[in-house]
Amino acid sequence: MLVLDTNDLPKGDRTAAYRTGAVEEGGVDIVEEEEPEERMWRRIDLWNIGSLTLFNTQGTGFSIGRSLGQARKDAMEAVAVVLQARGEGGFSFEDHQRRLTRDSLSLLHMPDGYGYSWSGTGSSLAFLLDTSGLTVPTDAVRAALPVVQHSPVGILLVNHLKGLHAVADSLTGGPETEALVNATTELTRAWIVSVAGDDRTRRRTARETLLTRVLAYARLHLRERDLGPQRIATVHHISVRTLYRLCEDSGFSLEQWIIRRRLEGARNDLAAPSHRHLTVERIAGSWGFSDAAYFSRRFRRTFGVTPGQWRRIAGG
Repeated sequence: MLVLDTNDLPKGDRTAAYRTGAVEEGGVDIVEEEEPEERMWRRIDLWNIGSLTLFNTQGTGFSIGRSLGQARKDAMEAVAVVLQARGEGGFSFEDHQRRLTRDSLSLLHMPDGYGYSWSGTGSSLAFLLDTSGLTVPTDAVRAALPVVQHSPVGILLVNHLKGLHAVADSLTGGPETEALVNATTELTRAWIVSVAGDDRTRRRTARETLLTRVLAYARLHLRERDLGPQRIATVHHISVRTLYRLCEDSGFSLEQWIIRRRLEGARNDLAAPSHRHLTVERIAGSWGFSDAAYFSRRFRRTFGVTPGQWRRIAGG
């Protein structure tokens, strides 16, 4: 949902409109623009996904901050996870400063304040999450702020955030919304605790978020033919037997889950005009199917039509 596009406003009102929106939506009280009023541009899109708020911000260079005074004033008990989607910028927290490049993730702890900026035209994706849902001690959150970019869980969260943004307009508020909020919360917990907190907290969080991390990893590597139970188990430092039991306890087969996601990916590619020049076999291979006949059988069994029929129906 579009909240603000300063290009729709008279030039004399643009900076003031953004300042007002930043204060109301993000609890920001420091705003400095890189460009003069007549050249500054800012667009903000916002989605309320259950208890989670997702932001997409685009525009010319700027610097924003949340001072300790503002943090004490509005008492926002929340964290924000920010993805630098375009351009280069910076993040600061107390005496910690970090340069941000494309796909850099930053963790913002609202009760402590922060500084965030980029230069030139840039964009960011961010979500705001109530800390009560994280069940992570405040000390662990604060300890993670300067070092969380080193966590290997970050790449899973980056891709999850991009995927969340891709489907935000189509969410209806049904059961899938709650599931997405839970998955986002669990990945954020795992990201924070992987670099901060005591061993007991890390072990508990790793155990509680294991299935979320397994499925996030599988989604990230669906196109790779060697993706399978052994590889997934090895990456997550568990046995294949433990992996199977984890999925069975949640009511699904891992192999069938992977096949279904690959079939859905292939179906989308078959319908895409940009893939019209690719053969069905080429698309099937790009989604990990080495046997074209097997792919065709599974596709028809799942969707009720052959891959070729689906391509003609969808106009791909």
